[in-house]
Amino acid sequence: MKERKLKLAIIGTNGIPANYGGFETLVEFLAQYLSHEFEITVYCSSKIMDSNLELYKGVKLKYIKLSANGWQSIFFDFLSLFSSYKAFDKILILGCSGSIFQPLFKSFSHKIIMNIGGLDWQRSKWNFFTRKFLKFSEKLAIKYSGTIVSDNQGIYEYILAEYDRPSVIIAYGGDQAFNVSAENSDFEKFKFLNDPYAFTVARIQPDNNIELLCSSFDSNSSFPLVIVGNWSNSKFGISIKKLYQDVPNLVLLDAIYDQRELNLLRSNCYIYLHGHSAGGTNPALVEAMNLGLPIFAYNNTFNRYTTQNKARYFSDSISLKRILNDTKLDELEQISIDMLNIAKLEYKWSTISSGYSAIINFSTVL
Repeated sequence: MKERKLKLAIIGTNGIPANYGGFETLVEFLAQYLSHEFEITVYCSSKIMDSNLELYKGVKLKYIKLSANGWQSIFFDFLSLFSSYKAFDKILILGCSGSIFQPLFKSFSHKIIMNIGGLDWQRSKWNFFTRKFLKFSEKLAIKYSGTIVSDNQGIYEYILAEYDRPSVIIAYGGDQAFNVSAENSDFEKFKFLNDPYAFTVARIQPDNNIELLCSSFDSNSSFPLVIVGNWSNSKFGISIKKLYQDVPNLVLLDAIYDQRELNLLRSNCYIYLHGHSAGGTNPALVEAMNLGLPIFAYNNTFNRYTTQNKARYFSDSISLKRILNDTKLDELEQISIDMLNIAKLEYKWSTISSGYSAIINFSTVL
C-alpha cells in the first residue's frame, strides 16, 4: 500500500513563480526540491500573481484576494491560516506580521513551522507604533508555533535569549546566481564595465545603509560604486537619489529584474558591498557569495555569521573608505575564495531543502 504524502501548506508570501523577494525565492526552490516528497499547496496573492495558474513545479497554488505585503499581509496570513489549519499536516509560515491571529489556532500550533525572517521590527523605516505591533506579532509567532526556523545563528541566539526557545537554523540558498561574461553590447550599455567598480543591489531604505554607501564615494574615489535599487518607491529613495545622482563616482540604477543583466553587473564587479543591517541571512549576500565575489559587509552579528568572519567589515563611511583603500588585490582574491567555499557548503538550495524536509517530517515539537 502506497504511503500517503504529508500535506504541507506554505503561507506568508505573494507566491510563485518568484519574481522578487527572499521568501518567494525560498518557496520556489522548496517547490522544486520537495514536491516529490510532500503534497504542497502555496497560498498566493491574486493581486500580485496570475491567478489562472493552478499548478507550478508540482505544487498546487491557492489564491487570496489580498497582498502579502504591507498592512494587508496581516489578513492575508489570517485567511491563509484559516483555510489551511484543518486540511494540512504541516503549515510553513514565512514572516510573522499576521501572527496576532495565531492564538485563535493554538490547538493546532503543533502543525506550524514558523520562519520569522529578520527582525523586521528593528527597521528604521517603521514608526513607533508599527515597530511595537511587529514586535508583539513576533512574540505571538514564537509562542504559538510548533517549530521555529532561524535563518542565521544570530537570529537563533536572539530567539533563545528573548523568548527562551530553541530553533532550527536553516539559511537560504544562493546558487541560482550565475556568472556572466560581458559582451560588446554590454559594454555599450554599461560603460563602467570597462574598469573596476564596486557594486551593491538592495531595497533603497535606511536600514540598508544606502546613504552610508553613497557618502563613501566621491570624485576622489579610486573607482565608482554602482547601486541597483528601487529608488522611486519611497520618499527616502527619491531624496537620496536626488542628493547623490550627480556625484561623479556614483552610478544609481533602477531595479533590474532581468537575471542575466543583474548577474552580469554582479559577477564583473571588483568589490561587492553589502550594507544590510536589520538581521538574518540576506539572500542577496549569499547569492554574491555563490558568485565568489570579494565582499565588504556592514559590521553586525548577522553578516559576520553569514560570511564566517572572512569578509571585510565596515561600520561607517570612515571605516569603509579605509578598507576600500587598504585592502590589497591578493587579499581580495582570498576573500573571493573563502566566500565561494563557504557558499558551497552552506548556501545551496539542495542543502536548504533537505533541512526543511527534515523538520517537516519531524513530529516532535521544538
